[in-house]
Amino acid sequence: MLSINLREQSSLIARLLHLIDCCTVVAHLSLLVLWYRVPWSPYYNRLLVITFVLCFLSFQSFQLYRSWRGWKYFREFLVILKAWAAVIGLLLFYFFIFKISDGYSRVVFFVWSITTPFLLFFLHVVARKALRMARAKGKNVRRAVVVGAGDLGVNLVKEVEGMPWSGIDVLGFFDDKVDEELVTEVYGKPVLGNISEIFGYLTTHDIDYVYIALPMRAEKKIFTILRECRSLGARIYLVPDLYVFGLHHAEIQSLGELLILNFNPNTEWKRSFDLLFSIAVLVCTAPLTLIIALLIKLSDGGPIFYRHKRITATGKSFNCLKFRTMRVGAEGDLKRLLAGNDKLRKEWDHNFKLKNDPRVTRIGHFLRRTSLDEFPQFINVLRGTMSVVGPRPIVYDELSDFYKESAGRYCSMKPGITGPWQIGRRSDIEEYDERVRLDDWYILNYSLWNDMKIVAKTALIIVKGNGAY
Repeated sequence: MLSINLREQSSLIARLLHLIDCCTVVAHLSLLVLWYRVPWSPYYNRLLVITFVLCFLSFQSFQLYRSWRGWKYFREFLVILKAWAAVIGLLLFYFFIFKISDGYSRVVFFVWSITTPFLLFFLHVVARKALRMARAKGKNVRRAVVVGAGDLGVNLVKEVEGMPWSGIDVLGFFDDKVDEELVTEVYGKPVLGNISEIFGYLTTHDIDYVYIALPMRAEKKIFTILRECRSLGARIYLVPDLYVFGLHHAEIQSLGELLILNFNPNTEWKRSFDLLFSIAVLVCTAPLTLIIALLIKLSDGGPIFYRHKRITATGKSFNCLKFRTMRVGAEGDLKRLLAGNDKLRKEWDHNFKLKNDPRVTRIGHFLRRTSLDEFPQFINVLRGTMSVVGPRPIVYDELSDFYKESAGRYCSMKPGITGPWQIGRRSDIEEYDERVRLDDWYILNYSLWNDMKIVAKTALIIVKGNGAY
């Protein structure tokens, strides 16, 4: 019966997986005790019972058995880690209160604590794969309709179609365009009727999900759908119209009893990555840094570092550090250079730098070609004014002249030592709009995985020296 009609038995599958997880945890502990040849004692009998109960409660409390359709694997793994950490924390408290930690093998407990979340995650991956195979055969599929055939609704359908393993079949749209423009199809999906017709449709069709993808100005229609459709057998989801604000990473938070939208990207993991990576780079390159500093000082006796005002998060300014690559007094020389050469003036106004800048010193040419001049920016990262990966560090003139509508997005994150512009054609990019587009892409799509890929590709680019001057 389960294989014939998985759709109606999904809650049974969740309960079964819940039971399997709890049994797996205690079985894993028992096997480790046997593997390490630890004498079995009544302490372990009590531990098995307590662990089973704690796992049963914790796993359910952390909603480990919610529907994971459309969720990435790492999100589920994080929930498993949190639920398991709660179990371990309670067990340690139990050991402390009753002073019985000596009754257990510390090695077994440590290995068990570390390996169990990975074992649970493996079980969940297997369960997901099995469900995916069932969905490929037309089992366990959820039927959905989208209210709103605008850009937001189309983006939603694109996301769903990009995740075929989620098992969500979008049947079509409901939108008032069908009356105003006689539209019958949007993005290959039929327009099933106007918005007011969805109520009758839900009473006569077996629909699992209703996605409301209407702009915020349509609040009356949204409230009507929420009021009248919640008793018609379908789960209703509101897709926040965050695209209108131009920031995909906005998230809903609470302030007391109020819900608020947070437009500040969650970069806690990014800060940890920045600190660890920057410390490692600075420590490993310390001898090279001292040599470069000495060569710059010996070349003309001027300062080792060059400080230039750049913009960081929220539009604040900071001193961006670089090894000095130009002769002393280069800023005053720039005015004289540009005053008598229209070609150089045009290049400067377009790029805010010169390809064949006569002010660059001999050691400066080498540092720029190898990108070693940017190594002091890791100090900026430690100070918290920059990130290892991010949009390009720019000046206020660039923000106002070129970023325009993207200025708000740019100021939502810290600039990076490297980024998508670095792994592209770097300074060879002629159109400034393309640079802005690359920064926009990163801000809207940043992730730890993307950062790691950008860092790896940057290392290859530096070796080749493409587009650096």
